[in-house]
Amino acid sequence: MDLSTLLGLLLGFGSLIASVLMEGGSLTAFIAPSALLIVFGGTLGATLIAFPMENVTKLPKLFGIAFKKQENNAHELVEQFTTLAEKARKQGLLSLESEAQTLKDPFLKQAIMMAVDGMEAETLKNVLEIQLSSVEERHEALFGMLEAMGGFAPTMGIIGTVMGLVHVLGNLSDPNSLGPKIAVAFIATLWGVSSANLLWLPLGNKLKRKNHEEVAYRSMVIEGVLAVQAGENPRIVRQKLEGMVAKETKRGAPAATGEEEPAQKAA
Repeated sequence: MDLSTLLGLLLGFGSLIASVLMEGGSLTAFIAPSALLIVFGGTLGATLIAFPMENVTKLPKLFGIAFKKQENNAHELVEQFTTLAEKARKQGLLSLESEAQTLKDPFLKQAIMMAVDGMEAETLKNVLEIQLSSVEERHEALFGMLEAMGGFAPTMGIIGTVMGLVHVLGNLSDPNSLGPKIAVAFIATLWGVSSANLLWLPLGNKLKRKNHEEVAYRSMVIEGVLAVQAGENPRIVRQKLEGMVAKETKRGAPAATGEEEPAQKAA
């Protein structure tokens, strides 16, 4: 499990709950069915209008991906390709067929089998890059949907608040009830802004980060397979892939403060 996602949600919403209790407030006061309906129902409705049904139905799956720890390990991949390069130089490409059968990553397994089957390097590269591009586009559509929901939610909250205030101003006969009614009206804005900044936008960023990591990993697979197929020295293969890891780590340092990325294979 990706603990940062769980801890982030607990800390974010926990801080809101703690602040309410510290001020002597009641949590039940913030559970307004009408506000929740217009914020979450309205956000979902706007999302259905903006995105295909097949994307929206993947929302539960996206939550699962956000909580799932990324399995791809770039350093292990470097060691794996170094071993494959050594075996290929000593015993030939065909000897890698048995190795491929033991691999769990379907993309890596497919890439090695394509090389073993004698596919030309240029064709192999094009096929794998097309697959990678397709996965990346699909992921971008999904985390882009979450980011869009982060924009819809605050707006729906404001709409809910305006509707509540219209209702209040239309019933001014009882001045003593104005305060509580106005407070209830603003709960919609609270839920809209909170859900956007503690749920939809962070989850979108998390999936964008995961997508970035997966694309980088699969790019390493492509380079590694091409190097092994070309019969390059295992030391050269290692240096080439380690250079890609170092470059990605350098890029990821500033990105960790503001950038991120979705989605995994499951998208």
